[in-house]
Amino acid sequence: MILAKSTGFHYHRHLLQSSFPSSYNFSLNQLQRAITKRISLSAQYKARTNHISSSAIVAPKMVKAIRVHEIGGPEVLKWEDVEIGEPKDGEIRVKNKAIGLNFIDVYFRKGVYKASAIPFTPGMEAVGVVTAVGPGLTGREVGDVVAYAGTPMGAYAEEQILPAEKVVTVPRSIDPSVAASVLLKGMTAQFLVRQCFKVEKGHTVLIHAAAGGVGSLLCQWANALGATVIGTVSTKEKATQAKDDGCHHAIIYSEEDFVNRVNEITSGKGVEVVYDSVGKDTFQGSLSCLKLRGYMVSFGQSSGTPDPVPLSALATKSLFLTRPTLMQYTVTRDELLQTAGEVFANVAAGVLKVRVNHTYPLSQAAQAHADLESRKTSGSVVLIPDGC
Repeated sequence: MILAKSTGFHYHRHLLQSSFPSSYNFSLNQLQRAITKRISLSAQYKARTNHISSSAIVAPKMVKAIRVHEIGGPEVLKWEDVEIGEPKDGEIRVKNKAIGLNFIDVYFRKGVYKASAIPFTPGMEAVGVVTAVGPGLTGREVGDVVAYAGTPMGAYAEEQILPAEKVVTVPRSIDPSVAASVLLKGMTAQFLVRQCFKVEKGHTVLIHAAAGGVGSLLCQWANALGATVIGTVSTKEKATQAKDDGCHHAIIYSEEDFVNRVNEITSGKGVEVVYDSVGKDTFQGSLSCLKLRGYMVSFGQSSGTPDPVPLSALATKSLFLTRPTLMQYTVTRDELLQTAGEVFANVAAGVLKVRVNHTYPLSQAAQAHADLESRKTSGSVVLIPDGC
């Protein structure tokens, strides 16, 4: 045993001395420390190279998504592969089951609203299943069915990373397609009739695009609150739908002047509030429909940006004008939960009927945009990830 130790010692001493100048003299302790250090460095290098080689063979996860590389018409919506990573602190990864199509998606695609960067993935509403949870996150588990509406943009994808604080739990009684079609539109309707201008029994309200996704919900909600509802639509079929949604007076604007018709319905008094998502084509007429101290709520511009309005135009009847957005009414987590909770509660109670009248494969988002802009759709439109 002593001989073996001695032989091993002389071997390692010879090995080390061959790596250093002959002038070096090593004691036994020096040689033992040098050998230990060399072995440690060798182990570290091996572990490091093994980690690098194993990492290199793990390919990044790719999913399909709609990408926009330049602003323009529906044709700029491209179906592409994109890389998706793992959720970080405070984040979750969600596999989308249904994605809501909203006119705000068109605004970003056309450049009316500016995306933070190009290329980008559009979409601001989706429902899906949690597939991964960021480190240390509590309150969310893999398998949870969740929904989000608003920011961050990027819902037109098979999977996406989301801040956990931006999602809400979808009640089991509500189908994912229904939830995806109603959350953003429903929360918009909620803040419009419950916060921006509080509709009450006895009010008369004018709702443009009354058969659209938001318009349909506004008609139902305002009716449930006891208001007289006047709506404008483009066809007889949409007039029938608007009436089914609680619209007492449906005006087909292509056949009659809505300003004159509102004047007749209200006996010249006008309405307390106008909810206008059309913009340029209806804005001036909407102002004319208001009664003294009436509220002009402009929340969209599907026909284009309205012409500038001088303050003197509001002074004639002491009118109020506002251009609200949902994001400013759901700033805090509590505001989000309250708004979304009221929407889901009204859906579950039957106060709000959700019409998912059109579904498209996500890969055909361009066709869905074209149909929405040409007013071929009514009610809600939902995009379904291919293969779901």
